[in-house]
Amino acid sequence: MGNSLTDATPSAPSDVRLFTTDKSWIEGAALEQLNTTARLPGMVLAAGFPDLHPGKGIAVGAAFVSRGVFYPALAGNDIGCGMSFWALDLPARKLRLDRLERKITGLETPWDGDLTPWRDKFGIAPSLADAGLGTIGGGNHFAELQVVEEVRDAEAFAALGLDKADAALLIHSGSRGLGQDVFRELLERHGANPLEEDSEAAAHYLARHDHAMRFARANRALIAHRFAGEIGAGLRCISDVAHNMVTREDFAGAPAWFHRKGAASTREALQQGALMIPGSRGTPSYLVRALAGEGEKAAWSLAHGAGRRWQRGYAKSRLSHKYRVEDLARTELGGRVICEDRELLYDEAPQAYKDIAQVIADLEAAGLVTTVAVYRPVLTYKVRRARDED
Repeated sequence: MGNSLTDATPSAPSDVRLFTTDKSWIEGAALEQLNTTARLPGMVLAAGFPDLHPGKGIAVGAAFVSRGVFYPALAGNDIGCGMSFWALDLPARKLRLDRLERKITGLETPWDGDLTPWRDKFGIAPSLADAGLGTIGGGNHFAELQVVEEVRDAEAFAALGLDKADAALLIHSGSRGLGQDVFRELLERHGANPLEEDSEAAAHYLARHDHAMRFARANRALIAHRFAGEIGAGLRCISDVAHNMVTREDFAGAPAWFHRKGAASTREALQQGALMIPGSRGTPSYLVRALAGEGEKAAWSLAHGAGRRWQRGYAKSRLSHKYRVEDLARTELGGRVICEDRELLYDEAPQAYKDIAQVIADLEAAGLVTTVAVYRPVLTYKVRRARDED
């Protein structure tokens, strides 16, 4: 097997399952990638979710289970990437978006505070990647201020200690430069080859992988701390669920390897009581409660978001004739967008994403989740320009 997963010698197909309905459109290239990965040696289950879309050789919005060996390349470089959802002690009625839009800045630049308490709290060692701790990063990462649009399960909502009058914060980010370094080392040493589960190579990778997982959680927590500090609010973490990782978990009564590529962990969601599944900056996000009943059939995984409808790089050509940059800085829901990178503003436009309401409907129809509440984005932070560009 070479540097690409597609170089593998195919084995008998594993069990491939799609958790979608006829109302959801899944691109053919994504299905081809899903099935190709499902034929890798050792695979026993591949699960695709309604946010499934093509990635760089690997379908995103999917989970894979193997035995005996595992495939670190399936987790990619952003190890530990996930969503953390935070309750704020800030009434939504007191939000002054004009002021906040001007005020919030710097979340893409290194934090000037003391990182020691954050390292201690999350069990992460100092590294060359520390400058990225507490920073959002590019692509589809964001920090988003949200308000309650609708509560669908009042009992579950109350059990989480939430108040529908208060604003909330959603953070999407990962392990930044640390995850990239782990992935780069992996490719230099092993390419995209599988690792034998009891090998020294596996132990080495998993130690670095788990460090990156902790770093990613610390990163999201520090971003939330910085954001809340900018707006003068206290905060409390409701859930933090990763969706890019390799883990050892029970499957069908025996240990197995779970690979999640843009797929949230059902087990984490069950343990924490909730999971936020975002749409886009111009569509609602859904706070859901995971259900255990069909969990094993779905590789104990869930959709992690709306999923892309258009690949990056296509959105600008499709939208620039109709929307100016200024237009995309406002959403149809009345939200504000802080994104001073023109290409990113187009790439991450709401039109580039699938219908989140349909994604959630598919998950509910499959018996994987129930919706607790619907949140509306009011201020999405992506990136400010570097100061030397002002």
